Amino acid sequence: MTTTHSKSTERPASTANGILMLLVGLALIIGGPVLVAQDPDNIPMLLTGIFAAIVGLLLLCGLYSLQPNEGMAILLFGDYRGTDRKTGLRWVLPWYSRKKISLRVRNLTSDKLKVNDKRGNPIEIAANVVWRVEDSAQALFDVDDYQAFVNIQVDTGLRDLASHYAYDHGEEHELTLRADAEDVATRLRDELVGRVSRAGVSIDEARLAHLAYAPEIAGAMLKRQQAEAVLSARRLIVRGAVGMVENALTDLGERGVVELDEDRKAMMVSNLLVVLCADREAQPVVNTGTLYG
Repeated sequence: MTTTHSKSTERPASTANGILMLLVGLALIIGGPVLVAQDPDNIPMLLTGIFAAIVGLLLLCGLYSLQPNEGMAILLFGDYRGTDRKTGLRWVLPWYSRKKISLRVRNLTSDKLKVNDKRGNPIEIAANVVWRVEDSAQALFDVDDYQAFVNIQVDTGLRDLASHYAYDHGEEHELTLRADAEDVATRLRDELVGRVSRAGVSIDEARLAHLAYAPEIAGAMLKRQQAEAVLSARRLIVRGAVGMVENALTDLGERGVVELDEDRKAMMVSNLLVVLCADREAQPVVNTGTLYG
């Protein structure tokens, strides 16, 4: 047997201006005793005065106030009758129950989660999410606690996101968590939008707030990063040295400074590359013989 879940939808509530009802209620509360005091022995007048005071108290019980970006869900014996978003002093029949809900933008920073990235490396990840309630009816009636629901969905979305990306060493043209922050943030936001929509919540922005290797592998990964940085620097040095040697040989040939055969060119290239690519400065050597001696 399949059960279907009916989706709640926000609609405007029928309410009244609270200032007017406040004045009417105060007038009845004050006018009732005044009416009784005029002739205490007059039973009809006595009952009328008491009734007026009671009605005035009931009218005051229906008052409530709303600030900007707040809503009041109106219910009658559990039946949703709409949401009032009008600011100021408002009034509704006193036997209607009310639930206030904030519609302001909220900021959530999730806890640091230890998860595995696409390559199985343990990492720590956390997100900062900017969200707000868009549909008060869904937030109040379609989930048990919409704030806890958002927190759980953010954690779940982060775990799912991490499993689709490597931390910082992906395959060629593959996006990574560390190097492609904008693309990762866009995917995280899209993921969360789908997850929290059933709670009437809108995601304005979502970004990674913390990203690091887990402590147990952080040292090893740091050594790997350092080794890769050294290799990258050496590649750049070698590429530059080859270009310098090529330019030197070309200039020598064009200007006719010295005639070199293939063996001497190879020796010169070797010596220049050793000098240019060495970690330490070259030590000068004075040759007292001839180039070929």
